[in-house]
Amino acid sequence: MSMPVALPERKRLPPHRRVLPLVAVAIARVLAGTRPIRIRAVLEFARRGAHPATAAQALAARDAVVSVSLRCAGQGCLQRSIAAALLCRARGVWPTWCTGVRTHPFTAHAWIEVDDHPVGEPHPPDHFRRLLAVPPRRSDREPDAA
Repeated sequence: MSMPVALPERKRLPPHRRVLPLVAVAIARVLAGTRPIRIRAVLEFARRGAHPATAAQALAARDAVVSVSLRCAGQGCLQRSIAAALLCRARGVWPTWCTGVRTHPFTAHAWIEVDDHPVGEPHPPDHFRRLLAVPPRRSDREPDAA
């Protein structure tokens, strides 16, 4: 059985500002089809050298991704979250990229967050149990905690 879903209003970007979000969405589409360990490895590599994102920067990246991709505006949370994180990285910052689950009823979800608060998501911070996260690195000299 299917349910009708109304997508939220999407902002239109001028043509010259669509290029970077479209590239991020295309890369995210390819990454979203790979195994979680590959996604995590690519994102951990991509975050190197980036400063932590602010909530406004992360929301701007998410909005740009949603504005150029109907899939990302709808139920494509994995592609949307990867694309938003990559777009943030292209702008020199990095949010925390997360995936998680809820058990009753079972639902998997992917999102970006800043300071432990989901960005642009309708659910509260503790709604999903986080399984994977790729946070910003504290500094380039600090090794990742394994």
